[in-house]
Amino acid sequence: MHADFWHQRWQEGRIGFHQDVPTPLLVEHWPALALPARSRVFVPLAGKSLDMAWLAARGHRVLGVELSSLAVEQFFQAQGLEPAIESVGAARHYRAGDIELVCGDVFDLDPALLADCEAVFDRAALIALPAAIRQRYAREVYGRLPRGCRGLLVSLEYPPHEKQGPPFPVGPAEIDALFAADWSIQSLQRQDILAEQPRFIDEGVTTLWTAAYRLQRH
Repeated sequence: MHADFWHQRWQEGRIGFHQDVPTPLLVEHWPALALPARSRVFVPLAGKSLDMAWLAARGHRVLGVELSSLAVEQFFQAQGLEPAIESVGAARHYRAGDIELVCGDVFDLDPALLADCEAVFDRAALIALPAAIRQRYAREVYGRLPRGCRGLLVSLEYPPHEKQGPPFPVGPAEIDALFAADWSIQSLQRQDILAEQPRFIDEGVTTLWTAAYRLQRH
């Protein structure tokens, strides 16, 4: 999607993807990554997700990237944090405690920032992107993460003809096609969530599943 699309969504408050609690699949499955204390965790297309605060509270150093300055500022306000702000090229870096949020395009992220990320948590990034951009995202963003990096990826599955994304459905076959060459992939959980998502029902979606995958870079 074009940057203007997401800026408009944030300006209009059309952020149905935002959750008021940490992602349940994160809470349940993060321990499966068995990360050392103080590991740096990359959170792409982070919005103002409470998942970042949850990860920091568990001793991780968090690196998020988000296109919308509104989202970044709202995150720190909600957490009661006053970040230090630094402009680096076209991006602005907001830092407070163990959380660094880069306001900018994920595809323009300095590769050096990802070089020491020991993990990635992706709940709403991959499924926010159309198919052609998902391929670029897997190649250029995940491709910059170091060997041994571990990941928790959350996806959605629904009949693609029943709804116009985002979020887009990304099933196991596509996840294999995107990542299997460079990452080991373990399916952790798949569950029916249609009854919990009335807006999908209102749009005519008849089946809706969420799935969690553990990744590890070869």
